[in-house]
Amino acid sequence: MEKKNKYVAYLRVSTQRQGVSGLGLEAQRQMIRNHLGEQPLEAEFVEVESGRKNDRPKLKEALDTCRKSGAILIVAKLDRLARNVCFLSQLLESDVEIVFCDFPSANKMMLHILSAISQYEAELISSRTKAALKAKKERGFKLGNPNHLLDKHKQAIQNSNKTNSSKAQRNANNKRAIAMLRVLCDRSLTLQQMTDTLNDEGFTTSHGCKFIPSTVYKLIKRYNLKQGGKS
Repeated sequence: MEKKNKYVAYLRVSTQRQGVSGLGLEAQRQMIRNHLGEQPLEAEFVEVESGRKNDRPKLKEALDTCRKSGAILIVAKLDRLARNVCFLSQLLESDVEIVFCDFPSANKMMLHILSAISQYEAELISSRTKAALKAKKERGFKLGNPNHLLDKHKQAIQNSNKTNSSKAQRNANNKRAIAMLRVLCDRSLTLQQMTDTLNDEGFTTSHGCKFIPSTVYKLIKRYNLKQGGKS
């Protein structure tokens, strides 16, 4: 009977927020499950740490568990283990066999090349981010100023309101209802009477629903209709 391999999973996310939310972790778990099929895991270790740092207590625990049980360390993607070439080189030369789900058949030379590319990409992203922040600061922006975020939030609300208003004006149901409301306003009817009339005549809102007095009131205000009667 063929002896089945034992596996210990190692997962890593870069920030505490990702660790708490599970962002990225479930995708890694799915890759590992797909690779192993029905084979169970001996253990799973989750690290919350940057890929460029070598202080990995959970990785050390995972490697120790592999040594004790004779298991293979399985990682979803190469960059989840490390983005540092020297650090990865030491791991690949260790006494623990490591399998990467995204490159299951890659040899050590290929893994060294891929880790070098991964490290280069990490350094490139870091340098670009620093350069962009420096340039922004030189242009007079105060980085991390909550007032800027508040201004953007207010602008986003204004843009959303304009978009919603524009959609409402173009809506065919609204156009028909407004035309009828112009006539009803001239008849000095109350809001409830106008609402009943619109519903009785088969008019609907922009979402295809029946009218209620508050909806009629909003339309009257939005289109600045003259209401002769009491509301």
